[in-house]
Amino acid sequence: MQPQVSRASEPTPPQRMVVIHLESGLMPQFFFPQPEAGPTSPYLDLIADHRGQFTVFSGMSHPNLGAGHEATNCFLTGAPNPLAKNFRNTQSLDQFAAERIGHDTRFPSLHLSVQNSGALSDILAVSRAGVPIPAETSVRRLYRALFVEGTPAEKTATLRRIEAGGSVLDLVLDKAGRLERGASSRDRGRLDQYFSSVRELELRLERLREWEDRPKPVVAYPEPADIEDKNRVVEKAQLMGELIRLALQTDSTRCITFYISTFHVVPNLPGVRNETHGLTHHGNEPEKIAELRRIEEAQMGMLGSFLHSLRGVEEAGSSLLNQTMVLFGSGLGSANSHSSVNLPLILAGGGFRHPGHLAFNQQQNEPLANLFVTMLQRMGIEADAFASSTGSLRGLEA
Repeated sequence: MQPQVSRASEPTPPQRMVVIHLESGLMPQFFFPQPEAGPTSPYLDLIADHRGQFTVFSGMSHPNLGAGHEATNCFLTGAPNPLAKNFRNTQSLDQFAAERIGHDTRFPSLHLSVQNSGALSDILAVSRAGVPIPAETSVRRLYRALFVEGTPAEKTATLRRIEAGGSVLDLVLDKAGRLERGASSRDRGRLDQYFSSVRELELRLERLREWEDRPKPVVAYPEPADIEDKNRVVEKAQLMGELIRLALQTDSTRCITFYISTFHVVPNLPGVRNETHGLTHHGNEPEKIAELRRIEEAQMGMLGSFLHSLRGVEEAGSSLLNQTMVLFGSGLGSANSHSSVNLPLILAGGGFRHPGHLAFNQQQNEPLANLFVTMLQRMGIEADAFASSTGSLRGLEA
């Protein structure tokens, strides 16, 4: 049974975007299909119920990222050379989209994670100024932000905090402006990044003012409790997936990133006894591979359950999945070797004509940013370039 929700009626349902990122990738030998074999492999067979609703890609990546977990910081940005001393990240795909369509929803975007692992690569959403956007890890806080109305006193206090934030930003900008006049060219570059961050905060404060007096949607779904045991990562991800569906169903946002990190975690799964990151460096030892495979199969199962939940929601004669692009994958092609090429990628839903498998050159990869351009255009955003793109991606035409 689907929970009843209230949302504004729209003649044409909007397109949404959900990006699900796996910290440690997927073992290529179990994920990728054989050439010309269609979308079939040990892992893809676990989501066989959704064939015709997804495309798996091979031979895609961002150029010039190098090897290492830091490459995953650029999964949605495509910014080159993340290991460089003066590296500065660029705006992520979700933020590019949110700037253009986010004014239509209470939350321009949502950034979620099962945990803050403290790893070097816990970055997915990045602001226009190149600043990482923290992810929410609490399902209870997320639920309350989405669906629980504050009391009149709480709303008044919130508005006071918003106004106070605006006053502080005015003061900071005034002092920073005086600093800029005597700064070196290098320091001016840093100040410019700082000014961009402050301006983004000003826009967020203005949006908070606009939405504070509007009622939140009502859902027949109980407030969830947080799962404190980090090893119950599968259950935590499934619970967060339920709230993602509700956020989409109520049109509370149209851009969501979800970071699934199993760093420093021994997932609560049968036959799993070791921490995931150590298993990813398996050195081709059969026992470690078998254990890691159980974890990755559970992650594929999470994707299948999430797609089922979206397909089960009817919207204007179609399904919520048909109106939602779900990009599932990782910035690591092989965690065992820290490779950032030939990334494991699936795009589901979105109303595309899904051919099953799009295979590109394994040595000269297709820019992943070409897929990003296609996704932006699917959302009705006028964009013909993003990061290292050379155009849009062919083969997904509806």
